[in-house]
Amino acid sequence: MSIKRILLLPHINIQNANALSSPYTIGFPAMTAWLGAAHALQRKLVAAGFDDLIFKRVGVVCHHINLQTYKGRGDYVYSIIGTGNPLDQDGNRPAFNEEARCHLEVSLVIETKGIDKDDEEEVMPLLLSFLHSQLKMAGGDIVSASTPEFIKINQDDSQEFRKLAHKLMPGFALIERRELMLEAMLQGQDALDALLDYLSIKNHSEIDEDGNVKWTSKRKSSGWLVPIATGFQGISPVTEPSKTLNQRDPSTPHRFAEAVVTLGEFIMPYRLRSFDELMWHYLYDEPNNLYLCQQPLRQVVINSNL
Repeated sequence: MSIKRILLLPHINIQNANALSSPYTIGFPAMTAWLGAAHALQRKLVAAGFDDLIFKRVGVVCHHINLQTYKGRGDYVYSIIGTGNPLDQDGNRPAFNEEARCHLEVSLVIETKGIDKDDEEEVMPLLLSFLHSQLKMAGGDIVSASTPEFIKINQDDSQEFRKLAHKLMPGFALIERRELMLEAMLQGQDALDALLDYLSIKNHSEIDEDGNVKWTSKRKSSGWLVPIATGFQGISPVTEPSKTLNQRDPSTPHRFAEAVVTLGEFIMPYRLRSFDELMWHYLYDEPNNLYLCQQPLRQVVINSNL
């Protein structure tokens, strides 16, 4: 019997989160932001005296998102809604960089290790303090958050997982669909073509016997598929810190990296078949210089008629 101890951080309202998850995608914040927030929370709790605490995996459920973009009547593309920065001492508007932002409400499901039932009463006030005053998520400010909850579930008991899924409704869990990318690449497409092929909406027209034109629109695969940044790939050797690099942390080795983008899918939690399908974990692939947030690879099931 596999027992999992879960920390549920429900209904966290975040304002001005970073929606520019990669150099060429805009929308839901990158998975690195959510696992990074859980890691930051873990470090704060460890510093508070819970030395054995480990956050092993993280699941993300989005209840609401408001992407700060605007599309006027007749416009072809969306524009980013900027912030009205205060005027400088001369009364001029200061220069600023356009930053894609979003307001959203999420719930985080965190698999924990090293915390017992007796520790929960001590941890709870610390969690509330960190969430409401000391922690940011995805670069945004936490406006409000519901009371955290510790849950113990049997991974082999589908009914217990179903109870957890009900706590996450209504909402959409973000899962990884990189198996679709791998299947397309095995058929000869490069990564970017495979990504666009699944995201594009293709329109077709047909003329019936009476000469009427009927238009239909469809995508390659069903489901709410989205591009999602899941990590980084190093593009330079790891170098020791030096003053000439102007690093923020003079004690940490440095390397240049680029974002890794793959396919994700938003699905309602009740459609998940197991606890593992919800959870993300860190993976360091040293031979390929990859720093990833990942889920277990799913079996590829593609309907050629879609």
